[in-house]
Amino acid sequence: MILKQLELKGAYIIDLVPITDERGFFARTWCKEVFNEYGIDVDIKQCNISYNKLKGTLRGMHYQVAPYEEAKFVRVIHGAIYDVIIDLRTDSPTYMEWTSVELTAQKRNMLYIPEGFAHGFQTLEDDTEVVYQMGENFHPESARGIRWNDPAFNIRWKIEELIISEKDQTYNLW
Repeated sequence: MILKQLELKGAYIIDLVPITDERGFFARTWCKEVFNEYGIDVDIKQCNISYNKLKGTLRGMHYQVAPYEEAKFVRVIHGAIYDVIIDLRTDSPTYMEWTSVELTAQKRNMLYIPEGFAHGFQTLEDDTEVVYQMGENFHPESARGIRWNDPAFNIRWKIEELIISEKDQTYNLW
């Protein structure tokens, strides 16, 4: 695995390093020892999958507040997404900044999102499946969201025609 620091402190894009032969390839997607070298120490408590029928589906911007903040590893196993994260850590040099990456099944890349970030994505293809490994269980009482079009962040989404849940449309502005 190759970890590349993103603009937001503590967030990484992770590229797999396939070992190929005539059968195909083998690649490591999880290595506690490697992650610890980068200061990533996550106890995975939950794994989730999100299936998205149509291109343009937007999910987010979601996060959980203390004491149930969650770190996430996000990977696309079919299709592609435009993945967006916002640093909500008040003590961070990148507080209130956002960045984006494209995750695709073809690239087999992965995103590490530390605790204290909001997360959302928009599908770039029909029939996109996203897998999450979570450092915390879901706690509805701690679940929060930021509206996808909040002017405090001015996120530039890839596709203008959105498919978005009523819940995600009605989050408060920051």
